[in-house]
Amino acid sequence: MAKQKKQPRPKAETPKGFRDYFGAEVTERAEMLQKIAQVYHLYGFEALESSAVETVEALGKFLPDVDRPNEGVFAWQEDTEGDKPGDWLALRYDLTAPLARVYAQHRNDLPTPYRRYAMGPVWRNEKPGPGRYRQFYQCDADTVGAPSVAADAEICAMLADTLEQVGIPRGDYIVRVNNRKVLNGVLEVMGLDEGAARDAVLRTIDKFDKVGESGVRELLGKGRLDASGAYIDGVGLSDEQAGPVLAFLTSKSDSAAQTLENLRAAVGDSVVGLEGVQELETISNLLAAQGYGPDRIVIDPSVVRGLGYYTGPVFEAELTFEIFDEKGRKRQFGSVAGGGRYDDLVKRFTGQAVPATGVSIGVDRLLAALREKGRIGGTVPGPVVVTVMDRDRMAEYQDMVGELRRAGIRAEVYLGNPKNFGNQMKYADRRGSPVAVIAGSDEFDRGVVQIKDLILGAKIAENATLEEWKERPSQFEVPRAQLVEKLRDMLDGQDQ
Repeated sequence: MAKQKKQPRPKAETPKGFRDYFGAEVTERAEMLQKIAQVYHLYGFEALESSAVETVEALGKFLPDVDRPNEGVFAWQEDTEGDKPGDWLALRYDLTAPLARVYAQHRNDLPTPYRRYAMGPVWRNEKPGPGRYRQFYQCDADTVGAPSVAADAEICAMLADTLEQVGIPRGDYIVRVNNRKVLNGVLEVMGLDEGAARDAVLRTIDKFDKVGESGVRELLGKGRLDASGAYIDGVGLSDEQAGPVLAFLTSKSDSAAQTLENLRAAVGDSVVGLEGVQELETISNLLAAQGYGPDRIVIDPSVVRGLGYYTGPVFEAELTFEIFDEKGRKRQFGSVAGGGRYDDLVKRFTGQAVPATGVSIGVDRLLAALREKGRIGGTVPGPVVVTVMDRDRMAEYQDMVGELRRAGIRAEVYLGNPKNFGNQMKYADRRGSPVAVIAGSDEFDRGVVQIKDLILGAKIAENATLEEWKERPSQFEVPRAQLVEKLRDMLDGQDQ
């Protein structure tokens, strides 16, 4: 009988494009999301937690095909039931598509307008790269059923307040606002209602923030050399044909009034274009009335998010402070949030147009920004560790740690093998514990405990002389009854 082949052990590694998050990272994210939720709640938005799995039909953007079903999402087909083929299901790729389904399904039970916020992971079956993962967190807020651009202005104000609430100071961010209708008006003036040329112009406009005015001019014309020396073919427009696009992209002025005047000139007699400019003016006036000046929110025609997705106002939050890239070069941090008006998404389910507007915050990028600013990322203190000197007194150690927890002090009893006390100290060090509590039979008999200040002890050990060590002992004795009071004083002092 042939010997059965031994099953190889599975590899202990995360799948490509995914990562694990440990204590401090999870805590920092939770604390930031709590601050964001406070702002959203203050504005009257309600929490929604929808399913992480949707039917591909409901997602709408990715449909099964022969070569690669549901490209761009993680999808699978359920088993066939009788003659009926199983449904295609997929992990959600954003939080907006599920909202459209939820609103269409429950619209008779929901208030109109419906204001909701949602936070959670999304999944995209895309090629991973540096800092680009297949699972990441989003934090959205949307208003469904409000046709007035006052809803868009409110989202912009709330976005500014949110950034300041989590620790991005005024002056380190700007919320930029544009309107898709204005761009449509420009394309209408150019005679590009649809077709390949229009799509090529849109792709070129989307590169404005990377190549600037001169680069867009070249790409709208004959073409240009990129940074690598490769030649990129242009759209083939004449300077006269490209004029409205360039006028649109360079309309931004120091004042909102002048920017709006420049945009009116760019859209000419286009009805839809002028409607877009009027909406921007209304948004600008509403924000100014609430005290949101150009130091926080500006009209900026260069914002051209989601060219095929948005139907009206679009906005983007950009962090303006500088960081150093992997090559040591200075660059601005860039965008951490974006959104806009999407009046056609719910229509897929209901057949009727339902106005909607919203914003999505890239949680991981915002966390990275806060680390760059030093707002988070410091050492997160671990729990107080109650060491075990006498395993027969475990009940007394548990009583001690229970008292600390009831007093609001994060604490734990060492639950490993207590035989080697040095290993207990190594454990406390690895946990980042600020304090260790030590008590053996002698301490219990005398009604005292030893308190070891691990943070002070580490500092003393770095550069103290023997005399200084004796003058500032990092371990001392206190009455057992004073344990909670003494630890609270010590921990408050370490936080300062």
